[in-house]
Amino acid sequence: MAATIDGMAREVTLIGAPTDIGAGRRGASMGPEALRVAELGPTLEGQGLRVEDRGNLAGPANPWLAPVDGYRHLPQVVAWCRAVHDAVHAELARDRLPIVLGGDHSLAIGSIAAVARRCRAAGRKLRVLWLDAHADFNTSVLTPSGNLHGMPVACLCGHGPRELVELAGAAPALNPKWIRQIGIRSVDAGEKRFVHAMGLEVFDMRYIDEMGMRHTMELALATLDEHTHLHVSFDVDFLDPEIAPGVGTTVNGGPTYREAQLCMEMIADTGRLASLDVMELNPALDLRNRTAELAVDLIESLFGKSTLMRAGGRTG
Repeated sequence: MAATIDGMAREVTLIGAPTDIGAGRRGASMGPEALRVAELGPTLEGQGLRVEDRGNLAGPANPWLAPVDGYRHLPQVVAWCRAVHDAVHAELARDRLPIVLGGDHSLAIGSIAAVARRCRAAGRKLRVLWLDAHADFNTSVLTPSGNLHGMPVACLCGHGPRELVELAGAAPALNPKWIRQIGIRSVDAGEKRFVHAMGLEVFDMRYIDEMGMRHTMELALATLDEHTHLHVSFDVDFLDPEIAPGVGTTVNGGPTYREAQLCMEMIADTGRLASLDVMELNPALDLRNRTAELAVDLIESLFGKSTLMRAGGRTG
């Protein structure tokens, strides 16, 4: 078993997935390198983690084609998701904590399918925190664009093309009850009805405004125990674009810096984080790598850095 502190693995693997194959704008393919330029690896090592950077996965180029039967670039997305699935599953088998550096959010189909497969084999429960401005619960019928980065949660819950739904061998990879969506503030009309019909637990920005981030995270993290694998899928557009402009699908009114820090610190406090996606960072739309640096700052908080000093608590 990998060394742990408070239950969290201290051996971490970075896996780059440099593609914007599922997105509607170019640029997310440069995300992994921007996170490296922002010193993600050395920053995590500063938190006492043993970091191994496996470099970037390879996959098909973005052909920039029109949708076919409601999906843009389905064969290419499947290829990338298979590559991510295999890489993440291999690191989990080594008892390491994989961090997928995206790349667009369609890649989470691969990473979470691998996590679900590992949890099934080990008899562990799974909780997925989906930090995002979007619900990503579209289908080929509901989507206004055909972009698969708007469909990963639906695919993981069994509503999508067979090649993606059955990526890890069992369909579906997720039960909607295992997911908590946080920061949502942009949902298509048909998608919204589908989210309600499937019973997803969504803490949208109105809820966060009314109840606060602390109460939101207490509910999102409730009932976690030592038998739960916690996966965080962090779309950088979760953050307000005032502080994080480097994404392709900005939506005003997201969490502030302090709200985001509290979110990450409360996740770290559980000691249950076992895998992570960092998605949709688009350096082509950023200002001097500012968004990548903010993302690294928040990821550092996920692994134990605290901006607070309390007697008997963490300092860092």
